[in-house]
Amino acid sequence: INNGAIKRLSGIATAIFLICFIMFASKWIEMIPLAALIGVMFVVAEKTFEWGTLRLFGKVPKQDIFVGLLVGAVTVIADLALAVFLGVIVSALIFAWEHAKTIKVQTKFDEKGWKIYELEGTLFFASIANFQTLFTPHDDPNDVVIDFKYSRVSDHSAISAIDALAIRYESSGKKLHLKHLSPDCLEVLENAKGMIEVNVLEDPKYPVADDKLG
Repeated sequence: INNGAIKRLSGIATAIFLICFIMFASKWIEMIPLAALIGVMFVVAEKTFEWGTLRLFGKVPKQDIFVGLLVGAVTVIADLALAVFLGVIVSALIFAWEHAKTIKVQTKFDEKGWKIYELEGTLFFASIANFQTLFTPHDDPNDVVIDFKYSRVSDHSAISAIDALAIRYESSGKKLHLKHLSPDCLEVLENAKGMIEVNVLEDPKYPVADDKLG
């Protein structure tokens, strides 16, 4: 590009000449000193590196900087394929960790004196620990409603967390009501199945990752 090669034909020509050099001029390539080849590789690396990305340090999330440095280090130490694979895994774990912090609840009381928990966020394996701390069965009134209208149950860990919460309220002598859960949740839940209030018009429809639905 720096030399004016901006069309597709330039890439094709580069590939053809490279193949010809390797297949028919290998004995002349072997005559080139190794130090010269190393110098060429350094120049290629310097030209292809996006130095402008260094200006983003401090402006982008620290997690993104960490993933970028990790991928670069693994590429140098091992190979690019392993670096990309590791980068995807680390990015997924960071996303799950950050997403787990977003689940929250708003509480209010209705005209009957029932306490209503309105959940917001995605309930999955990474957020169930925070989910369990949002409720106080011993301090709540006899009837409690958990509204999942602005939440989403994603996997089996979330289903197990809801069942465990149902047991906590049942052992405290409280009646728990669950609203706005998908049909898949209704099918998979065990202890809390009888506590779900079904509303065909309002209940969301989304799949849940669970072996029982396979």
